[in-house]
Parts: sequence; C-alpha cells; structure tokens
Amino acid sequence: MLNDELDWLEIRLNTLADHVDYFVIVESNITFTARPKPLHFPDNQSRVSQFSSKIIYHLLENPPLGSRRTWDYEDHQRNAMFTQVIPQLKGAQAANLGDVLLISDIDEIPRPETLDLLRGCDFNKRLTLRSRFYYYGFEFLHKGAEWAHPQATTYAGPSKTILPADLRNGEGGWRFLSYFEKADLANASWHCSSCFPTVAEMLNKMASFSHTKMNKEVYRNQERMVDRVRKGLDLWDRKGENYEILAENKDVPLWVGENKERFGYLLDRQGEDAGFVDYVVPGE
Repeated sequence: MLNDELDWLEIRLNTLADHVDYFVIVESNITFTARPKPLHFPDNQSRVSQFSSKIIYHLLENPPLGSRRTWDYEDHQRNAMFTQVIPQLKGAQAANLGDVLLISDIDEIPRPETLDLLRGCDFNKRLTLRSRFYYYGFEFLHKGAEWAHPQATTYAGPSKTILPADLRNGEGGWRFLSYFEKADLANASWHCSSCFPTVAEMLNKMASFSHTKMNKEVYRNQERMVDRVRKGLDLWDRKGENYEILAENKDVPLWVGENKERFGYLLDRQGEDAGFVDYVVPGE
C-alpha cells in the first residue's frame, strides 16, 4: 500500500527486486480517514522505472465510504491486493497454487535471504516475518519484542487463500485451527516506522493513518517533533515505547548503505534539524 513514502518505494524495490517475481502496489485517492489525497505513483514511477516489468499497479476500487471505522478503509485496501488484483492477472503474472504471497506495508522490508528461504522451503500457512523494529531511522532500535509483521502465506486458490487483512490481523478461519497454522521467523525483516525526510511527510502520516487519536495538535507541533526525533523519544509519550541508540548501525538495507548521502536521515538524526530537509532551525 502506497501513500507518499517514495523513498521507501525506491529502497524496497532496489533491495528485493532480485528476490521476488512481482510487486503489487495498491494506491488510493483517499486516506484511511477518508480525506482526498493525490496519487503519487503515476507521477513518480520514473524513480523505479528499471523495475517496471515487475510492478503491478492498481488504483483502489469501491472504498467503504460509508464506514465510520478508519480500520475498515485500511482492511479494504489491504485486501484489494488480493481481491481486486489477483483475479485480473493473466499469463506469466497469474498466481499459481503454492506461490508465496507476502503481505507487508511499504516500510516493512524482508531481508533478501528471508525471501530466498521462503521460495525454497515449506512453511506454515500463517508465517510472521519478525522485524528488527526501528523508529525515525536505523539509529533508534525499539526495545522489546521484534515487530510482528510482515506476514507470508501461499496461494491456495481464489476462495481458500487467507485474505491479506486476516493474515495480518490474525483473523479469519477457525480460531483453534489458525493457532496451529501460525509460526514466527525471527530477525527476518526490517521495519522503520515514522522514518521520513521531511516534517511535511510526518504530518501527513499523522493526518492519514488509522490511529486518529495520535493526530492531536500537541503532537503536530514542529519544534516538539524535531526535538523528540533528535533525542529518540516517542512522539506520543506512550508508555513502554523506548529506543536504544545504535551509533553507526550497519544492519540496514544494502540500498541505504550504498546511498548514505541521499538517505543520511535514516542513519543519523541527531543534528539540530533531526535530518528533516524542510525544517529551518530557529535563529538560523
């Protein structure tokens, strides 16, 4: 699912292109909170044009406009990767029984070795690819359990494949049976949450995502935001959200490590502007 995370689209495709057959990108012209939004991929596909033969792009159809739950919008868009895309694929793109399906947000990037493993081995129907969980950049590692996404399953036909939202949320099917269908693979991915080069993108995420209580004005104050990011502190003052500072962390996607000048904000946030290219430090 794509919002405006174009750097992450580039990082993802350059990291994984040699290890997957196709990338399915579903974009919507409304946010999870039902606000109109522009379509970013059509105007920026030149950034990843070398991967065009592997990209399946789809504009979301029939969003649940009458729903009061923001999560309904998110689930609908996530499921559209299967319900609106897979039935339309023909020829080499068509899904075959046993094909590996990976359900992931754009900032949840499996390690290439993980995908090679899934391609060559049998695994449980509901496999969680646990992620090293970073915040703001690869400098701040979340303390505690690894992030419980993304998920992988296999294609079992149009009616027997686990829907993407059910797979991600641990829902669908018989609860007792689904428990035995689950398995975890540790340290299988990277997840970098709220890892943006601009304050504008951070504010847009807060206005767009399903956690509406986290979009209050106090959290949108730019000076406060920059200070929190610089210090590796949680933007929303949530209990238990603490981060370990990793100086010169080398555990990053290869494309990030090879392009440090472009993605410096993902490696070092401790400057006065916290790496935000659109923030002017007061007094300068």
